[in-house]
Amino acid sequence: MSGQALLETKMLTKHFPGVVANEGINFVLEEGEVHCLFGENGAGKSTLCSCLFGYYRPDGGSIEFKGEPVKFRSPRDSIRYGIGMVHQHFVLVDEFTVLENIIVGTNTEKWSLDLEASENQLKNICDEYGIDLKFNSLVRDLSVGEQQWVEILKSLYLKVEILILDEPTAVLTPEESNKLFKIMHKMGQNGISIIFISHKISEVMLADRVSVMSKGRLIDTVFPRETTPQELTNLMIGREVKLRVIEENDNEYDRSYPILSINNLKYKNKYGKFALNDISLNLYSGEILGLAGVSGNGQKELFESLSGNLNPDSGTISYEGKEIQGRSSRVFMDLGIGLIPDDRYREGLVSDFDISENIILGWQRLNDYTKGFFLNRNNIKRLAEDLIKKFNIMTPSSTVPVSHLSGGNAQKVILARELNHSNKILLANQPTRGLDLGVIEYVYNQIKLKRDEGFAVLLASEELEDLINLCDRIAIISDGEIKGIVEAKSTSIQDIGLLMAGQSETSA
Repeated sequence: MSGQALLETKMLTKHFPGVVANEGINFVLEEGEVHCLFGENGAGKSTLCSCLFGYYRPDGGSIEFKGEPVKFRSPRDSIRYGIGMVHQHFVLVDEFTVLENIIVGTNTEKWSLDLEASENQLKNICDEYGIDLKFNSLVRDLSVGEQQWVEILKSLYLKVEILILDEPTAVLTPEESNKLFKIMHKMGQNGISIIFISHKISEVMLADRVSVMSKGRLIDTVFPRETTPQELTNLMIGREVKLRVIEENDNEYDRSYPILSINNLKYKNKYGKFALNDISLNLYSGEILGLAGVSGNGQKELFESLSGNLNPDSGTISYEGKEIQGRSSRVFMDLGIGLIPDDRYREGLVSDFDISENIILGWQRLNDYTKGFFLNRNNIKRLAEDLIKKFNIMTPSSTVPVSHLSGGNAQKVILARELNHSNKILLANQPTRGLDLGVIEYVYNQIKLKRDEGFAVLLASEELEDLINLCDRIAIISDGEIKGIVEAKSTSIQDIGLLMAGQSETSA
């Protein structure tokens, strides 16, 4: 850190219909610092970053770059000033190579691209930061973590002075996350300033400075070395919250008869690659079975198969001894199976529908929600208002479209619906991704209550410590295969990490 302000906002304000996203934000990014934005869902972190990258235009206040006022009308303007951003959802072309994805659109002055010169430049960048990528690989063949490196490399290729990262470790193994932070600090030493959003307190403490946001305002900017994780968390949430939200699990359950049995499931994706390769699992009532693995290793296809949204090529799925694979998703829902998908906007919500409509999505034909040929709006409104309060969904009313909510609050709408409507099995794929610690505490306790009520829960999460604390057993998935099943009480993060890396073990 140089102490010199590189980027600064003064009283920056951004409103959406019915929502104050940013209010009077005074934020300073110094040259060469790694700066974390930390706050609850809906606190305004992503909106602030979107204003700095030109996706949104502020309604008030100003942005200064190197002491001069600037106005970003689009991301192109921000890129011109040397600002790059890597989003949670990558903007890559599957059929292009790594090299093509990085250089496409970056050279507008020449009629043809000098691929050899570009490749040499990228090799130098990779050597500098210890990044290992094959430039001729198709993006579709890369892991999700490798795809993130492509996005970061593109920003470095453009010689950015500022790099904004939104939840950068969500798709990484613990080892990859450690590597990323080492590289981020090396970037800082090389003069690149970094803003990253994170809900993981261990990552927050690795920043040079932390700006804590709440309800659209910047509460304070502090040095992690001068505070503690507990103090930062309390500052963010406004109350004391346990950093480890689930105590060690002593639950006992009957393993004599599975409620859901999966045998030798196989499924090839559109590229002819096995997304599921001979998957076999048993799920029992009264247990939480964890699923550990880096995103993109078959979790999505497994959850879609178990909810009736995908028909495997071979193998069987049995519910209480009866085969159900090949049946419609409606049948799976009627059996009491709830699904929390990993992609909230594509698969969990209808963005143009309001909160109350999304709360009953898929269940709108139930008698409680109908009145003759029409919806019973009064009953639906009462249910939505009750769940909004229980899940602390930050919204002025139940009639706000979910497209106007922050990502975390949109996720809470899905959680509220599925926890309210499923009654036998809960399939939870990354249910706390993008949520702050206060909401994670609530969600995990709700999942534990469902387990104690006799639910069978399949829970996929990238938070290995949470899986160990919460689950009865943990299955590790890699390259579409189950590498091992371990007892949560007698395993460690290191043991799980080895299996995630592809080392097989005899199933428990």
